[in-house]
Amino acid sequence: MTPPPFQSFLEAHQARVLRFLVASVGRDDAEECFQETFLAALRAYDRLEEGSNLGAWILTIAQRKAIDAHRSRRRRPVPVGAVAESGEGIGNARAEGDGTLGELVRGLPLKQRSAILWRFAGDLAYRDIAEAAGCSEAAARRRVHIGLKRLREELAR
Repeated sequence: MTPPPFQSFLEAHQARVLRFLVASVGRDDAEECFQETFLAALRAYDRLEEGSNLGAWILTIAQRKAIDAHRSRRRRPVPVGAVAESGEGIGNARAEGDGTLGELVRGLPLKQRSAILWRFAGDLAYRDIAEAAGCSEAAARRRVHIGLKRLREELAR
């Protein structure tokens, strides 16, 4: 089966990819990651093999762009309030999180976070998650299960 024209592909998958990215990197970085995802997809679109799972393929690209965004976030300067003259509170410069579900998901280990986001933000079946992650279907189910368990524990606190 030949892939559809890129514009049709974009229209069919843009909402799912944007949901995935908002859940993965937050609203601030999602739009930039979205653009980078579809630019990368456009560059590679003509090299797709016939019968490729386009949904899993584009979400794999989106996940890699989300990882890049997380890595670049660590290199950005973090704004802090006024620094005390004596140096008090310098170790406490990082702002405390607000405990939202999105923040809790972003705090999960990479494999669990990706599996959770592919399953619920990307609406992928476990078979497709396994294909995108390069693991077995059982491993994909386990990653989602463990990730959900951790989220429940954090929400119960």
